[in-house]
Amino acid sequence: MVRQVKVIVERHADGYVAYPIGLKGVVVGEGESYEAALADVSSAIQFHIETFGPDVLEGEQPVLEAFIAEAGVAV
Repeated sequence: MVRQVKVIVERHADGYVAYPIGLKGVVVGEGESYEAALADVSSAIQFHIETFGPDVLEGEQPVLEAFIAEAGVAV
């Protein structure tokens, strides 16, 4: 069975960082390109599920959408 997991990919000056949403625990991937970061986080997600079991997947209610927004904060 294949399960789709939503992943956030961020572009930084020194490469890309990717992390899933809706997983219990911390999983991160990185790479020099978008594709490399996505492949790395996919591998990390698979390892996380194999290590900790399918309970790390969020419950019956999957994440339907993810939004990126900005909020102003005083510094």
